[in-house]
Amino acid sequence: MGKTDIRVDLYIDTAAEFARPILGHLRELIHDVCPEVEETIKWGTPHFGYQAGTLCLMAAFKKHASFVFWLSAKMEDPAGILSPADEPNGRGQLGKLKSLEELPSDEVLTSYLKQAMQLLEQGVKHTVNRSAEQKPLVLPPYFQEELKKNELALNHFQHFTYACQKEYIQWFEEAKTESTRLRRMDQALEWIAEGKSRNWKYHRK
Repeated sequence: MGKTDIRVDLYIDTAAEFARPILGHLRELIHDVCPEVEETIKWGTPHFGYQAGTLCLMAAFKKHASFVFWLSAKMEDPAGILSPADEPNGRGQLGKLKSLEELPSDEVLTSYLKQAMQLLEQGVKHTVNRSAEQKPLVLPPYFQEELKKNELALNHFQHFTYACQKEYIQWFEEAKTESTRLRRMDQALEWIAEGKSRNWKYHRK
């Protein structure tokens, strides 16, 4: 492999068991196709950079993994594998991946990676869907109540980015039981009071 990041190793090693082969395979393929790629952790997930831009990124959730080409809006899609990646459920452009068999073939992914590389080499920039980015973030009432009791946490949370706030809220909302949600919220309030994001453990110190 080219330039790797030990934090990506940690991310994959601590992902759900079903997700590890998916993430590992994608990572290896990216390095095979683009030997100059550089890994990093950004927004708590593995990102792969090339030519001073972002080539792609991947993420693991509780029940699925996702993959995104950063310049997908500028890419051609002859195989019909790209779907919108700006959905709130972390679907990604290849759908909710639950096994290696659900990935497009290496041949198809290789052609798309090369296409993305060419766009970066040409200086093409990523354009943000502002309408999606500006959707108001609704704080669950139960979380608002707890924030009001913790002035330090409230101050930090108000200064977090939209994405950082959203990560915490999704974490609460994904809890299957009330006890799990309360446990997560207690932990979150502790981290927020320290100015930490939801995925602070993966950030470079």
